[in-house]
Amino acid sequence: MLYRLARPALFTLDPERAHGLAMAALRAMPGDPAPPGGPLETRVAGLTFPNPLGMAAGFDKDGEVPDALLGQGFGFVEVGSITPRPQAGNPRPRLFRLAEDRAVINRMGFNNGGAAAAAARLSARVKRGIVGINIGANKDSADRIADYAQMTRVMAPLASYLAVNISSPNTPGLRALQDEAALAALLDAVLDARGPAGPPIFLKVAPDLEPADIDAIARLAIDRKLGALIVSNTTISRPALASRHAAEAGGLSGAPLRELALQRLRDFRTATGGAVPLVGVGGIASAEDAWQRIRAGASLVQLYSAMVYEGPGIARRIVRGLEALMQRDGYSTVAEAVGSE
Repeated sequence: MLYRLARPALFTLDPERAHGLAMAALRAMPGDPAPPGGPLETRVAGLTFPNPLGMAAGFDKDGEVPDALLGQGFGFVEVGSITPRPQAGNPRPRLFRLAEDRAVINRMGFNNGGAAAAAARLSARVKRGIVGINIGANKDSADRIADYAQMTRVMAPLASYLAVNISSPNTPGLRALQDEAALAALLDAVLDARGPAGPPIFLKVAPDLEPADIDAIARLAIDRKLGALIVSNTTISRPALASRHAAEAGGLSGAPLRELALQRLRDFRTATGGAVPLVGVGGIASAEDAWQRIRAGASLVQLYSAMVYEGPGIARRIVRGLEALMQRDGYSTVAEAVGSE
């Protein structure tokens, strides 16, 4: 209710400034992570999640408020993307609300304070709850695979899992790492840098993939024994949109991405045969959306853009709704419902 009252004023501000205010508000909202052992507890990649709803990467780029987000009811939080060196990202304006479409377009460009600052901040926190770290490469890097290997070595001791982000549309050439040969080399470098005792590796993929790409990524994910595939990032496609910002360049997220992201999740479920856990992302704004993604094959789900429109209370609302839907449909665990559609 408080957020709905404040939202009209927040929406008069530049989106990046409003985001800064949201981060400041979260710093003043401490809370305890969701306790383990509840009805939505689920196990993925050797990790026990108190519920399957996570905050996607992009909200907390520098690992400043993971514990505050866990305190809002999220079962896990993914911080980043973080790159080896600090970078300013793309010129402003680079973040656009499409309120009529309940969507967001961003072309941020991996703006963050770099690995050293994030590692210092994350190493100072008391480890509790599941916090994944999303890693990327610098825009001007001469060797992007080396960047991912370096980030793996730095962040592995601090992460519940590492998410390798090769699917942002806002770093030129980054999505080329989804090609089979390049991806094989990248994953081998990351796995070698992580070592045998490191955290599980998740891979974040784009929704704008051809069937052959999906099959190749699925084969590599199975062969390299990845912890999960995160399906998906923002899209460069443009469905019919009502907002005046519809033609802005960048990645589109929010409600218009829902059907494309759902279809890509189904595609990866088919391609992997259920052999690799999937994390469903894109257009999730309600318990019904999250439940549909779980029944389509997602063991976990994430959101971000919906919180722009609904505020931080969205996490607890979705978690409560998931409990009711699971009970309604006669499942005793989330795992039983995964892929049951």
